[in-house]
Amino acid sequence: MASVAVTAGVSSSSATATASKTLTLRRHNHLPSFSGLRRSSPHDATASLSLAASRGRKSPSSPPFLVVRAAKQSPKLSGRNLRVAVIGGGPAGGCAAETLAKGGVETFLIERKLDNSKPCGGAIPLCMVGEFDLPLDIIDRRVTKMKMISPSNVAVDIGRTLKPHEYIGMVRREVLDAHLRERAASAGASVINGLFLKLDPPPAPDAPYTLHYVRYDGGGASTKCTLEVDAVVGADGANSRVAKSIGAGDYEYAIAFQERIKIPDDKMEYYKDLAEMYVGDDVSPDFYGWVFPKCDHVAVGTGTVTHKPDIKKFQSATRLRAKDKIEGGKIIRIEAHPIPEHPRPRRSNGRVALVGDAAGYVTKCSGEGIYFAAKSGRMCGEAIVVGSENGKRLINEDDLKKYLREFDRLYWPTYKVLDVLQKVFYRSNPAREAFVEMCGDDYVQRMTFDSYLYKRVVPGNPLEDLKLAVNTIGSLVRANALRREMAKLS
Repeated sequence: MASVAVTAGVSSSSATATASKTLTLRRHNHLPSFSGLRRSSPHDATASLSLAASRGRKSPSSPPFLVVRAAKQSPKLSGRNLRVAVIGGGPAGGCAAETLAKGGVETFLIERKLDNSKPCGGAIPLCMVGEFDLPLDIIDRRVTKMKMISPSNVAVDIGRTLKPHEYIGMVRREVLDAHLRERAASAGASVINGLFLKLDPPPAPDAPYTLHYVRYDGGGASTKCTLEVDAVVGADGANSRVAKSIGAGDYEYAIAFQERIKIPDDKMEYYKDLAEMYVGDDVSPDFYGWVFPKCDHVAVGTGTVTHKPDIKKFQSATRLRAKDKIEGGKIIRIEAHPIPEHPRPRRSNGRVALVGDAAGYVTKCSGEGIYFAAKSGRMCGEAIVVGSENGKRLINEDDLKKYLREFDRLYWPTYKVLDVLQKVFYRSNPAREAFVEMCGDDYVQRMTFDSYLYKRVVPGNPLEDLKLAVNTIGSLVRANALRREMAKLS
């Protein structure tokens, strides 16, 4: 699931490495450190590194090789390069594997289902297209208009503040995921179609991990295999077996349910550059329903944390709310999947780290996860490349924690703000009415899209922020008054 939600101008910066530039990363005592997106004691660590550009065209999808200048205490590897297994071939796994392979690490990517299509709205921010050098032909639709529809079916148009070149990309996960895996393979990663079973810890501090998996050989045949590696990246989703293997702890999760519906051409024309979001107790008590356009069909879905057994009832209500616009459609695929609601208590252990949904990187309120999955995979891969000096040394847990600290520094504010927004505006229908009314404000739309599309901190205007606060309070008061009057009538 991925979409846009009002963030009141609070988002995150997206740091991009620059070729041939030396960076010094220093943790200062006055800066907070976050572990598991919770405050922890400040930790001083200094790492000096330089980024040497790889050959050819510089592009965001081809991050430059990372070359460490500082001395390392971990042992050098003799006669071979560092070996890393990436479990899971979604955006997180594909980006991690590509980064590792390009950085001189012997990389194995294990994916259970190479044609997997996750029940995901498939919205990606504009910055992801450039940052990850995504070809435009894998983007089904460029959404420039959205409708936010309240419990009383009041619709607010969103997108008036978008510039001519700006859009929200709509992708199918089976297409995006396959593309990222193919790039990893082209970079030198070995892609294995198989089911990861379990992970044996190393018998000694510098000894390898042993992976147990079933390799699918085609034609229904399979083989039980083992693989020894120096480190593991868990990118195997909300039900991560890697997370269980390292005792990462549990988290609350939502159930996402989605139907892909082939609708008549004239109705598809309505959705050619438009997405819809429905809020209300009928479609979800704690989330929203959506209709997102794809290449030749629409994806209609919803999700919930608190009322999982009622998910099909909420899906039926979402279809009913959109009935006039999808009438005559035929369901061509049904998908359901768990979606994490917050990061796991622990995201690394030894030489194993979690990324993407396995780590819990899905935002509340909006349900966005694709960008953060890809970004966490790349950041984890870069941390391993740096820590291993391009695959020449063994890494340790501190190398992996550098990725976690940097990810939290960049994105903790986004997760926190969206958590607060969900608690404030998704708690009742009057609050949702106020939320939809607030979305009609041009200032809110401008701040929201700037934050969402570019994943950067957008400074607000104090006067406009004050006006927004007053208007939001007024919307909440009016919505609650309306609820009381409706209760009298009923």
